[in-house]
Amino acid sequence: MKKAILLSIVLSLALLSCGPSKQAGSKGGNGRLLDDNTFLLTEVSDDETYGYTQENPVKVGGVKDSEGPKNERRFLNALAGPAGEKVTYFRKGSCCMFNTKNGLMGSGLLDKYEVSIEGQEKPVIIYINMYDFGKMKAPKGFTIKK
Repeated sequence: MKKAILLSIVLSLALLSCGPSKQAGSKGGNGRLLDDNTFLLTEVSDDETYGYTQENPVKVGGVKDSEGPKNERRFLNALAGPAGEKVTYFRKGSCCMFNTKNGLMGSGLLDKYEVSIEGQEKPVIIYINMYDFGKMKAPKGFTIKK
């Protein structure tokens, strides 16, 4: 009886010590949240291809938790222009089949988003993988929304 009570107290303390940090999905990446609609990014990539090519997409994961599309928006909502400008986006569609154990029958499709920075004429295309998790960074040319 004493062991059961002690174990219960230890487990309760362990759960409480995790604190109230917000986490998207059940695992992977750096899926910490600024709020329910925005990932908390901490780095800007120095890789010119990150997010801009189908070979090096942003990996937001979440499809297994039914949060794939929401994770894509959470990522895009975390971006700002080079001087903090507002960013807008819209989904252009899916493309670029690839192999993944997290997809339907072993494959998935990337989503393409046209992303515009306030005051800039030409939008860019960002490729996002909602099947796999990875360390998320702002693509080169963007900053992180405050």
